[in-house]
Amino acid sequence: MAGRNRERLTVPGCGGKRFALVVARFYRDVSEQLIAGARRALRDCGVKDEDISTYDVPGCFEIPLACRKVTETERFDGVVALGAVIKGQTPHFEYVARECVRGIMDVQLSTGVPIGLGVLTTLTLEQAQERADPARGDKGYEAAIAAAVLTTIPADITRAGFRSSS
Repeated sequence: MAGRNRERLTVPGCGGKRFALVVARFYRDVSEQLIAGARRALRDCGVKDEDISTYDVPGCFEIPLACRKVTETERFDGVVALGAVIKGQTPHFEYVARECVRGIMDVQLSTGVPIGLGVLTTLTLEQAQERADPARGDKGYEAAIAAAVLTTIPADITRAGFRSSS
């Protein structure tokens, strides 16, 4: 297994489930590696290629709205958000990174659809390439596994202390 954290990942069985990849294409080479990792992870979980759909957006700022639109179709059990925000000379990085991640979390919490976070926030393009590379970081794989794991948590579990008496 490639990547530093792969040995700690539990690969759930997700055969029959459908996933959407929402991909920011601003850094195309990084995005391609993230997609490859995410698709490999979902295949490892038993998801068929035809049950994985990819939706491209221009940049990371657009990811939350695309995730919202994808979840509203009710066709997908999980979503994987992929892209990279790389720090430049201006504060633009902070605004885009913060709002992208906040927006993804808002969509996830408001819809109940799991979204794996594969949006890299790095200081340099080289760092993003390292984290996306299957042999060095494989963050697309990790994000897809996170979404897959969350799809296996039953929706009807009860909170401790709030069990019904029947």
